[in-house]
Amino acid sequence: MSTARTAASPTPRRTAAQLAKPAIKAKAGPLTIQDYLQKILTSRVYDVAVESSLDLARNLSARLGHQVYLKREDQQPVFSFKLRGAYNKMAKLSPAARDKGVICASAGNHAQGVALGARRLGCQATIVMPVTTPQVKIDAVRRFGGDQVRIVLHGESYSDAAQHAKVLEKTEALTFVHPFDDPEVIAGQGTVAMEILRQHAGPIDAVFVAIGGGGLISGVAAYIKAVRPEIKVIGVQMNDSDAMVRSVQAGKRVTLHDVGLFSDGTAVKLVGEETFRLARELVDDYVVVNTDAVCAAIKDIYEDTRSIVEPAGAMGVAALKQYAAQHGGEGQTYIAINCGANMNFDRLRFVAERSEVGEEREALMAVTIPEERGSFKRFCELIGPRSVTEFNYRISDESVAHVFVGLSTKRKGESAQIAEQFEAQGFRTVDLTGDELAKTHIRHMVGGRSALAEGERLYSFIFPERPGALMTFLTSLPPGWNISLFHYRNQGADYGRILVGLQVPKGEAKAIKPFLSGLGYAYVDETNNPVYRLFLR
Repeated sequence: MSTARTAASPTPRRTAAQLAKPAIKAKAGPLTIQDYLQKILTSRVYDVAVESSLDLARNLSARLGHQVYLKREDQQPVFSFKLRGAYNKMAKLSPAARDKGVICASAGNHAQGVALGARRLGCQATIVMPVTTPQVKIDAVRRFGGDQVRIVLHGESYSDAAQHAKVLEKTEALTFVHPFDDPEVIAGQGTVAMEILRQHAGPIDAVFVAIGGGGLISGVAAYIKAVRPEIKVIGVQMNDSDAMVRSVQAGKRVTLHDVGLFSDGTAVKLVGEETFRLARELVDDYVVVNTDAVCAAIKDIYEDTRSIVEPAGAMGVAALKQYAAQHGGEGQTYIAINCGANMNFDRLRFVAERSEVGEEREALMAVTIPEERGSFKRFCELIGPRSVTEFNYRISDESVAHVFVGLSTKRKGESAQIAEQFEAQGFRTVDLTGDELAKTHIRHMVGGRSALAEGERLYSFIFPERPGALMTFLTSLPPGWNISLFHYRNQGADYGRILVGLQVPKGEAKAIKPFLSGLGYAYVDETNNPVYRLFLR
């Protein structure tokens, strides 16, 4: 279940009109909203960036009862908005500064933006990355930058790399291109908002923007509040990387001791000075989301666009859904910025598993059933017409059996009702839908060897994914046969793969093959499989 938290500014925000008026200050004082408007309008981003589309999310709109639009920054040449700010900063440098070269510290989207910018401008760029950076990201930076880029691997973390970059900046007289805390970078990112307001001239109620260090939301908020101040700008942070929310609440920048790495694009311990100033003055509200909500949003975006965004790129949609649920109503116009699509392929399995829980379309239960004849079948009958997404069982006790089961749900809060129904029928139940340990680890570890599995034979089946397939199998079992192991996980196909352990009385061994053939399901005898003998036998 996603977590909501809002943070109000500790001091009254000035209006857009007030911010547009230059404050009584020294010439070198803070930039006004009018200063940023001018910078955004004169940004040099389109040498390398494209005007990304603003697409109506038809499925999501129909589900939420609002008009939901997606600003597709995943369409940029480097698959992220970061190119805008990095290039604008580099393009605005003097020829002498560019000739000396630029430097940045990044292991992700900013590095790729700087690399492509260096290639386009013909300047040298040094990019410092941690030694732990995946090779795929190193190759991407080299591909975008070509001969204009020097990659330096240093340190175990981004902080180590950033410190080393600062040393090289001074010793080699290079210009540092900050990923977010720079007016020219902020202005480049602000062109996202400029495009949104040009692409959608009608009413807009709120724009949802992911926050890491704050560069994107600062630029977006500055432009929107200067041109259309009635539009709400909503900042979005992960619940384990919420430095901006905490800073706004405290009235000063707060450094986090640790940050979560699932959304690595927003995993920032300390927001920028300038981005904090602008966010505190201009952002209307904040929404905090969790991993499951972001996974569900990645799936939502895929269903509407057939594109897969990175976690940071889905945070806006996750917050939009949460905000819509809290505020109710219908017919509002909401825009979420899909800020990036540099997704590691190996994360997709995790995202797919967690998206159903994040959308509360799956309930996870630990159910205790008596180890007696007919109880397994009675439990399956109680499940009824609900689709089973996962079923793990291993014989382990002579009196009771523990079953880990996943069930499809249609609405929020349904898992608690299912648990109550099981309890009412005498099956002790623990609702694990919100249990992080169960979702991350335990669901994959149910089973193991059992002293009670004597004479067990193991079979894998391919069942059609249709109601009643499992019950057909169970009702066909001869009365003296016992199920000692059962594992099933819905993979989203039109068939399911099921692993079953059977204990058959010795006198009935010859009946096994005719029984299996009569089921009409494809099967394989896995009893001699070495993996089974190593871990389960």
